[in-house]
Amino acid sequence: MPTRILLVEDDPLIVDSLTELLAGSGYSVDTADTQQRAIELAVDSGGAHPYQLILLDVTLRQGNGFAVCAAVKEATPDVPVIFLTASDDEFNTITGLNMGADDYVAKPFRPRELLARIAATIRRSQPSRRVVSLGPIRIDTDRAYVEREGAELTLSALEYRLLLLFATNPGKLITRDKIRDALWDSAGTYIEENTLSVYIKRLRDKIESDPSRPELIQTVRGLGYKARG
Repeated sequence: MPTRILLVEDDPLIVDSLTELLAGSGYSVDTADTQQRAIELAVDSGGAHPYQLILLDVTLRQGNGFAVCAAVKEATPDVPVIFLTASDDEFNTITGLNMGADDYVAKPFRPRELLARIAATIRRSQPSRRVVSLGPIRIDTDRAYVEREGAELTLSALEYRLLLLFATNPGKLITRDKIRDALWDSAGTYIEENTLSVYIKRLRDKIESDPSRPELIQTVRGLGYKARG
């Protein structure tokens, strides 16, 4: 789903050029030319049409950008706002930043700079998430969520810890003793030699394309295992 931007601007020429620029860069753009319409779209929709960024002109013929910014930040404080200001308008720039705006771009703006500022602002607003990969397997460690090619994989707690151990040590030999020690530390129960083999098999059954010919977790005979690098 494309990133959605609300452009609040009452100059038709700027609206047309910005909409074309943003749409050409893969953004989905809605527009509003008054304070009331902007608040209706960004706030009064009840969250049905969320935006990842508000691009907001300070001066509007009907209303002003400060009121829109205040309403947005009160209702959805995490939604970033970038003000469009006149190049010599220091007062409006400072006022906007003090109200909680995330950035400002002076008119006339340079298209590539504007796109870079938009991308950076959206990136900063998004929560960081650590994702670890093992081949086609993706592990979201913040949510303990595992998927393969978009499909969720259901793992037990020990299977998840075992997978994470391999995924965070790609290409490295991990002896069976090290694996058992790591699982013991996290599970509180010592893993017997035969039990470890069972867990390895169960994990392979869930993550390998062909468990009889494992590619993601390979056996190093007499030593241990090695995850695909």
